[in-house]
Amino acid sequence: MIVRLRSLMTQWTAVVPVIAIVLLALTWGRDLPGVVVALVTLVLAGAVLAAVHHAEVVAHRVGEPFGSLVLAVAVTVIEVALIVTLMADGGDKSSTLARDTVFAAVMITCNGIVGLSLLVASLRHGLAVFNAEGAGAALATVATLATLSLVLPTFTTSKPGPEFSTAQLTFAALASLVLYGMFVTTQTVRHRDYFLPITRQGEVIDEDDHADIPSSRTTLISLGLLGLALVGVVGLAKGVSPTIESGVQAAGMPHSVVGVVIALLVLLPETIAALRSARRDRVQTSLNLALGSAMASIGLTIPAVAVASIWLSGPLVLGLGATHMVLLALTVVVASLTVVPGRATPLQGGVHLVLFAAYLELAINP
Repeated sequence: MIVRLRSLMTQWTAVVPVIAIVLLALTWGRDLPGVVVALVTLVLAGAVLAAVHHAEVVAHRVGEPFGSLVLAVAVTVIEVALIVTLMADGGDKSSTLARDTVFAAVMITCNGIVGLSLLVASLRHGLAVFNAEGAGAALATVATLATLSLVLPTFTTSKPGPEFSTAQLTFAALASLVLYGMFVTTQTVRHRDYFLPITRQGEVIDEDDHADIPSSRTTLISLGLLGLALVGVVGLAKGVSPTIESGVQAAGMPHSVVGVVIALLVLLPETIAALRSARRDRVQTSLNLALGSAMASIGLTIPAVAVASIWLSGPLVLGLGATHMVLLALTVVVASLTVVPGRATPLQGGVHLVLFAAYLELAINP
């Protein structure tokens, strides 16, 4: 019995995702008391760590940049499903849900995750080195997607308010899918070497020798457990949102802060995985995770809400306000200056983190 318990403890990354799914099934749609919220939060943290572990197993098997793509797309697909589900519940707040969630994901990934990764890598190794071609291509795609989907609706005149008309929304959805598909093809087929980590001398690192490559069976098991863990992360984050909402309301902060907190929870797996890569001096992998997540969030969310708007009632507000547009423009300019040299010091990481802090401050005190 003791031996079995010890074996179970060593296999916690396989057990926690299952526990998260069971707990999600038992608590979905219910008002949770404080003790249960504490339990859900604990399991949520375990599910995040388990998701990172299984993502790294899959990434080591398939190699870069496929590994970072798997985690980014998996999280985003589940996040999009959650957004559409919440929008289907209706209510005045659902009209801006897609916009707020996507913009939060862009700011968290392009400033928070990128800033932390550059800071960690440069402090630990003296200089953060990455492939400027790959990072620049990813940033250009993110900037284009964000502008088409989040900025243009504020200035169009076919429909009153910061909304797209049906034809404009259809174009934005198709453009998002085409751009995202072209980027994935470039990243994984045409110019895969642009998205691989590089050495200090600029040589591409095509293989990692820090561990044995997992077997196909182990990889498939990890892929399945990764899916369970991510479903658990997003679902449990939604489950604790009423408690977060109550805390935000009691503190007198805007309701949009709830979306920021939930986005932070959902993006925790990418954040931890990116920081681990940065510590190993694989900054390009960190940038693949950060910018890939931002790109997937826009490229998959906008088409999904465009299709969902066929049966959803109420407006779909996508256009950003003036303050957020300034933050987005500044983020694009700063990120461009960061990726062009292909190397960064702690200063660049600090600049991105200050922008992220400004976003959080303005979310709390608009």
